[in-house]
Amino acid sequence: MQSDDQLINIWCIFYLNQGKRRFAGACVGDLLEKIKSKKAKIGVVGLGYVGLPLALEFVRNGYCVTGIDKSKERVESLNKGRSYVIDVKSEDITQFIEKGLLCVTHDVSALSALDAVSICVPTPLTKTKDPDMSYIIGVGQEVKNHMHKGQLFILESTTYPGTTEELVLPLLEEGGFTVGKDVFLAFSPERIDPGNKKYSVKNIPKVIGGVTPRCTELASCLYGHIIETIIPVSSPRVAEMVKLLENTFRNVNIALVNEIAIMSERLNIDVWEVIDAAKTKPFGFMSFYPGPGLGGHCIPIDPLYLSWVAKKNGFELRFIALADQVNSAMPEFVVEKITDALNDAEKRQSRDLISISWVLHTKRTWMICANRQPLKL
Repeated sequence: MQSDDQLINIWCIFYLNQGKRRFAGACVGDLLEKIKSKKAKIGVVGLGYVGLPLALEFVRNGYCVTGIDKSKERVESLNKGRSYVIDVKSEDITQFIEKGLLCVTHDVSALSALDAVSICVPTPLTKTKDPDMSYIIGVGQEVKNHMHKGQLFILESTTYPGTTEELVLPLLEEGGFTVGKDVFLAFSPERIDPGNKKYSVKNIPKVIGGVTPRCTELASCLYGHIIETIIPVSSPRVAEMVKLLENTFRNVNIALVNEIAIMSERLNIDVWEVIDAAKTKPFGFMSFYPGPGLGGHCIPIDPLYLSWVAKKNGFELRFIALADQVNSAMPEFVVEKITDALNDAEKRQSRDLISISWVLHTKRTWMICANRQPLKL
């Protein structure tokens, strides 16, 4: 039985040899050799709950990493050895910085010294619930100004299908480089579950879709050194769609069980008992639980990215619109239940101070208020 390191080396040697024979260009072979020997200088742009754990995983596996974030507060905190991400220990930050394995800066000119760059910036919604691409475009502009031949760029930010090829690729080629020949570009959606003790960067399978086969091969070889399972797909669009499907699946199923909960309450049925009994079926059923709506960085937002691109292409995703409507109405239902409970207890509601803690899609509650609309009482 071959070890993981042996398998990774076989993977990279194969692509290295293929690169020398098929690709002829020195860029591919040189970068693959750097990745294999762990001499590649790695960069991570965006040091939030996605980028910071990724940066540390590279360090743990023998790479020197430069973390770039425009927030001076974040950079200052990390350089003082203080972590602000639940999955990252402060002592690890201190150790890696002191050993010179991790460098953290807000100076984007550091991009010019790197061989491979993972981009992990936010992709929120505008006030009109359209995709906000300003962070991705901003990074793309900075990359264009500081890139050099032979670099690999991997976008991890959750976004709509087409972003990598329609927004990022043109910015790279404005610098006079050909993607797939001079520089390399891939999309690999982040799948981190903050606070999850079982699944982390290392053991969550990594989906990777490059603009060209060379791009996929390079990105797969790089991530194959830090992540146990690599899932290559045919294009960035496929990889972008994977993440949206995953989170839209959760969104619409949460909406379904929320409606079931409302109906069950009217029928005087305990919905929790129903779910607990239903999940005893060993196939064909997956448990979802009702709650006061949606929260977090992904589940409320990602389906709207998918809905936006669908409308742009003349198609309406009715499930997503309905799910958004159902989930958005849940806070009102919860307030009604609280009001009934207070009245039953003969509380004087008008003079009570009510504190509501939202327990949403995760037991790890440090981020549950993200992207949650204020409750209207």
